[in-house]
Amino acid sequence: MRVATATLIQQALGSRERNILRDGMLVLVGTMLLALSAKIQIPFHPVPMTMQSLVVMMIGAAYGWKLGGLTILAYLAEGALGLPVFASGAGLAYMMGPTGGYLVGFLLAAMATGYLAERGYTHSVVGALAVLSLGHVINFAPGYAWLATLIGPELAFAKGVAPFGYATLLKVGLGAALLPASWWAVRSWRKG
Repeated sequence: MRVATATLIQQALGSRERNILRDGMLVLVGTMLLALSAKIQIPFHPVPMTMQSLVVMMIGAAYGWKLGGLTILAYLAEGALGLPVFASGAGLAYMMGPTGGYLVGFLLAAMATGYLAERGYTHSVVGALAVLSLGHVINFAPGYAWLATLIGPELAFAKGVAPFGYATLLKVGLGAALLPASWWAVRSWRKG
């Protein structure tokens, strides 16, 4: 088992020490990026296709499992309070609708991605591909399960999983290119 190392954001900032103000700012930036990514969408019914899952995985990979998880929890709290951070709608009733399982999946996926990133698995393209693929599977599992309770398993797969296959592959590929490049850029910048 690999031991935890510095996260990408800790490496970029040059500190592994916890700083409440800095972490609060990172959470705020993360929730803003998630809200923005929710608005970049292709309308599907009952679950729209957005860029959120990519941003969730990147937050987990960059922040680590604790700060990444806290960021997703803050995002979910913002939405539960009625702030317009989701793809469409807000509030607890919206969160219990067709996208509810995917929202839970965001938290689980960010934490899993962050945990593996802390152990150095996102430094290479192959490792990042594996971590981001697993993160998307973790995201889809509760999303599909919840949607299946609402509309049935076959329709849930047809409407809530199958249409997102190619987009998920694209997001995984994009993230797998960005993560190692980000590590390289941070290391180069810190050296120079």
